[in-house]
Amino acid sequence: MRGSEISLARQLKARGLRPTRQRLALAHLLLGNGARHVTAEELFHEARDSGIPVSLATVYNTLHQFTRAGLLSEVVVGSGQSYFDTNVTSHWHFYDRTTGEVVDIPDEAIAFARLPDPPPGKVIDRVDVVIRVRHADQPQPVSTGEDD
Repeated sequence: MRGSEISLARQLKARGLRPTRQRLALAHLLLGNGARHVTAEELFHEARDSGIPVSLATVYNTLHQFTRAGLLSEVVVGSGQSYFDTNVTSHWHFYDRTTGEVVDIPDEAIAFARLPDPPPGKVIDRVDVVIRVRHADQPQPVSTGEDD
C-alpha cells in the first residue's frame, strides 16, 4: 500500500468502516483531490474511467456509508437529487439549475440575524442553505411544488 492508501485505510478504520479495496478506491477518488461536490453517477463514471470495477449500487452505498461516518456531507438540491461534499464543515452552497454545478458560498457572504429555538429537548445540529440560481437568459423553470 502507498502512503495515501495507508492514510485512507486509517481514516476508514477510525470511522468504523472496513477498508475494502472498493472503499479505498472510491475514497481515493473522493478525498484525494481536495474539496469537491459529486453525484453518485459522476463518481461511478469517474471510477469506471479509472479502471475501478464497481457497480452504481456500490457507489451509492459507499457514499451513504461515508456520509454516516462523517467523511462526507450530503447536499440535497431537489427531490431525489443529491451531491456529496468532501468539505464536512458547516457551509452553504449555490446550486446552478442550468448547469447542475454546486459551488461553495464564502462564510462572510451569509449572515443569520436569528435562528428559531429548536423544539423542546432538541439542539440545532447544523444549518443547510442551498441557493438555487440559473443563467439570467434562461427561462424560470415551471415549479412542480417540490424542491426542484
